[in-house]
Amino acid sequence: MTDGLIRIRGARQHNLKNLDVDLRTAELTVVTGPSGSGKSSLVFDTLYAEGQRRYVETFSAYARQFLDRMDRPAVDKVDGVPPAIAIDQTNPVRTSRSTVGTMTELNDHLKLLYARAAELFDRKTALPVRHDTAQTIYAELMTRTASDDPRVVLSFPVELPANTTAEQVQQWLSASGFTRIQGEREIDGKKVLDVVADRFRIQGADKQRAMEAIELCLKRGSGRVNVHVGDDGATLWRFSTGLHCPESDIRYADPQPALFSFNSAFGACDTCRGFGRVIGVDLGLVIPDERKTLRNGAIKPMQTPAWKDSQDDLLKYAGEAGIPRDTPWKELSPAHRDWVINGTPNWSGNWNKQWYGVKRFFDYLESKAYKMHIRVLLSKYRSYTECPSCRGARLKTEALLWRVGSKALADAALPAAQRFLPVGVDWTRAQLEALPGLSLHDLMQLPIQRLRDFVDGLQLPSTMLDEALKLLLDEIRHRSRYLCDVGLGYLTLDRQSRTLSGGEVQRINLTTALGTSLVNTLFVLDEPSIGLHPRDMGRIVQAMQRLRDAGNTLVVVEHDPAVMLAADRLIDMGPGPGERGGQIVFDGTPEAIRAADTLTGAYLGARKHVGMGLKRLVEENTPRLILEGVREHNLKAVSVEFPLQRLVVVTGVSGSGKSTLMQDVLYPALARQFGKATESPGAHDRLLGADHLADAVFVDQSPIGKTARSNPASYVGAFDEIRKLFADAPLALERSYSAGMFSFNAGDGRCPTCGGSGFEHVEMQFLSDVYLRCPDCDGKRFRAEMLDVKLTLKGRDLSVSDVLELTVAEAAHLFSEHRAVLQKLQPIVDVGLEYVRLGQPVPTLSGGEAQRLKLAGFLAEAASNPRFGVAKKGTLFLFDEPTTGLHFDDIAKLMRAMRKLLTAGHSLILIEHNLDVIRAADWLIDLGPEGGDAGGEVVCIGTPESVAQHPTSHTAAALRDYALHMDRPAVAVEEGRPLQQLIQARRAADEAIKIVNAREHNLKGLSVDIPRGKFNVVTGVSGSGKSTLAFDILFNEGQRRYLESLNAYARSIVQPAGRPEVDAVWGIPPTVAIEQRLSRGGRKSTVATTTEVWHFLRLLYVKLGVQHCVHDGAPVRPQSVESIAAQLMRD
Repeated sequence: MTDGLIRIRGARQHNLKNLDVDLRTAELTVVTGPSGSGKSSLVFDTLYAEGQRRYVETFSAYARQFLDRMDRPAVDKVDGVPPAIAIDQTNPVRTSRSTVGTMTELNDHLKLLYARAAELFDRKTALPVRHDTAQTIYAELMTRTASDDPRVVLSFPVELPANTTAEQVQQWLSASGFTRIQGEREIDGKKVLDVVADRFRIQGADKQRAMEAIELCLKRGSGRVNVHVGDDGATLWRFSTGLHCPESDIRYADPQPALFSFNSAFGACDTCRGFGRVIGVDLGLVIPDERKTLRNGAIKPMQTPAWKDSQDDLLKYAGEAGIPRDTPWKELSPAHRDWVINGTPNWSGNWNKQWYGVKRFFDYLESKAYKMHIRVLLSKYRSYTECPSCRGARLKTEALLWRVGSKALADAALPAAQRFLPVGVDWTRAQLEALPGLSLHDLMQLPIQRLRDFVDGLQLPSTMLDEALKLLLDEIRHRSRYLCDVGLGYLTLDRQSRTLSGGEVQRINLTTALGTSLVNTLFVLDEPSIGLHPRDMGRIVQAMQRLRDAGNTLVVVEHDPAVMLAADRLIDMGPGPGERGGQIVFDGTPEAIRAADTLTGAYLGARKHVGMGLKRLVEENTPRLILEGVREHNLKAVSVEFPLQRLVVVTGVSGSGKSTLMQDVLYPALARQFGKATESPGAHDRLLGADHLADAVFVDQSPIGKTARSNPASYVGAFDEIRKLFADAPLALERSYSAGMFSFNAGDGRCPTCGGSGFEHVEMQFLSDVYLRCPDCDGKRFRAEMLDVKLTLKGRDLSVSDVLELTVAEAAHLFSEHRAVLQKLQPIVDVGLEYVRLGQPVPTLSGGEAQRLKLAGFLAEAASNPRFGVAKKGTLFLFDEPTTGLHFDDIAKLMRAMRKLLTAGHSLILIEHNLDVIRAADWLIDLGPEGGDAGGEVVCIGTPESVAQHPTSHTAAALRDYALHMDRPAVAVEEGRPLQQLIQARRAADEAIKIVNAREHNLKGLSVDIPRGKFNVVTGVSGSGKSTLAFDILFNEGQRRYLESLNAYARSIVQPAGRPEVDAVWGIPPTVAIEQRLSRGGRKSTVATTTEVWHFLRLLYVKLGVQHCVHDGAPVRPQSVESIAAQLMRD
């Protein structure tokens, strides 16, 4: 298999120019090139789409409709492509149910671990609850009485009605064969007798007699035994069978895995349904500006005319209660604030005599929530708050009583003071800290690095340790090790998936791929280096090489030089972006690219550099934004100063607290300052210097809209201005067309057949969907009469459809006289997207292009701001890794656009790992020193030159290292050198599928090696285990591992077979089964249904069949008023 080739012939997807390319299997190939040059079109839309489609087509037609179907690419043929798995950066998760634990499937393994190996502690007494039997009770009594052998009385409790007389009790006893009572007491109106079963000194007594007495007590006392010790019977020992605590008399259910899952109704907290948060009134939104006084409207909802009465009540009663009405809210004492929020302390329910408080005001609104306007009002002041019933643990109290591990292990993993005290238990803090082990929620809050140490040190008693548990522990250890290997050791399992960056999601998926240990599979990765500090880059490269050495093919789209140089082969796409791209300009080894005459080669060969621009010095009098005492997540009470009107870059290894500082604290705090609705800012002391700013904008990595109706012109608002120009054209005025008529998204101007999209979308059930050009408008999106209106620009007559076909550069030239249009188009040119067509649908842009278009949208918005012209106060732009998906050349353009913003008096703060950007910064703030718990401090601040000298900072080391590689003399371009392929000697992989100790059905611990790439036959008598080996183990395992890399929804439908009874299967590729059992269908099964021809015929008739009238045979077609009109106009 090592000499296998994947042959792509005639690839024309998007902007590819009829490419022919051969990729060798079992190699790490990196594809690079400017953003929009066709990398993703080649790798994802052609190679991956074909590999995935072909493997998925081996599933049944029913299963296929649930799997993600890729569109068939525009390519002549693709040969030799293995089954493909894509690991891309899109974060598909939007629900808050998904956490890092559920994504990595560690939660599934942990719930099994807790269901099998955890110890239960009573919710009242905090004592361990065990499964006791007669044998264990006897053994316990023997050990407890070993020293002094006291006299013991064994009794059992019996309940009788409270009005039972002494004679009736005597009568009952003699009837049952007992004579003595140790004592009687009344509980809940019932008489409880302690009936004596036997008395002896247990050390001397016969074991048979003692066991009989214990069993009798258990039987008659419904599972409970009381042992009275000593001659006076003063000491009492209680025992019971089952999960029952004899001290508190609470019986517990046996643990099920579902009890430990917050995604199952059995385990989820009943109040918040397992979300950990409930929707409630957020006081931060009710009192957004703490500088206001009660009289000046600190309580925002009461400032509208509708609720003026409440504001009057507040001021009236506040005066009576002596609450200061003219003191800013932030200076009021806690008691005064409490009075405002919770109302008069001894509230009697009289709304007209006492102050009811803000909370009761909202309770009153809740009671009127059937009215629409009240619901709208409430929605403005609501946000998520921690669930009071589970305090954010997401689980029922029962689940949190179970603990795993020893005291020493727990102390090493989590300091006792940080352990979670469940709601609804009667434990004291001291009792909790004395308990051994950790509860499930404690594990969820550990960083994966410490979870791994905890599980590694976990010693389970040999009575529990069976094969299943060993397998379970191994799996948890493997998964946590892989996560630490790719630099994610700082994440906690309860972190919500939707808060992860694209790079983190991708690295989690990469560990899933490592965990499945497939071979002969094509892995396609999209920029795995995103969000990774240069220090951790080696880990990703190792992970990819480990996949490659297992016999897989890796194709990676990447812009990071560290990954490019680690490749076996480098393909450079170009020469430019968009229409100017789509060709392969270099194909060879990473060493050879430095001398190649391409854009990538020019930067790697140091002939070009990302320009630093003129640096702006940070001086004493530079205005600053100061954030003091930030304590959110892992930040350790840091205070940070951000110089304004400068390019400030926040750096640090993954998990050092950069996003926390910017996303969770700085931006929400600024937004509050400017009175925007936002999540409440993270814990910090105060924010100073915000009055230097007019506004704050946060540009994150979230993808822009995926609707095909959105295009660059409409995204930045240029299309609105162009439509106004069309509406002013003479013909449009004559026909009284408004600007709305020239929209293809609404109004009457768009083509009625396709609704203005230019194509018709045809759903094809289990085949990928088809898009056909609209027959009525021929893809022009508008009615024919709208296209009669022309604009004359620089000697060209253009209709609205022609304008959408222009590139941004052409449009900027043609509309140069129209300032409003030019002002909106200029930002697109500034970020280097001048080659994009105005009407190009946004989903067809590449990741890097979309990222920059979003940036252009923000720039256009800032430019149209009236305050912008005065520029007394600038806007603060916060960027989260704006270089995602950008080539060196695109970064250079981006830096130029950013310098433009600075010149206009704005301020920029970036979170960035890209060393070119870090070097071009005016000021660096380096967080660290490590990720997770070991981070959260400011390591150093200053100019890039001064930071590079820092002895311990990881960023400093990376800067020095980068300078060595990139700041060397330029490499001359070599001409006319043939592009030769260097075939590296690869260690011969062991080309066999290894099955170890298979025990499925009747297999007797079978271990066997099956050579790969050969024709193997398994034979034997009927029932000897042939099918078990071939289908139940080989086929199921290969298919299950492939499906594990797909999304959970698809897996739940296609239902891969359970894990076979086998210790390990190594080196298995994805599998396809061709069984003879298929042919035994029911009466309805025909050759057509078995070969699936029937499904295609059905589809053919549905989509292309024409119905004919039964009387005269005329074709019957649906027609609307619009389509009849369009037909008449056409004919």
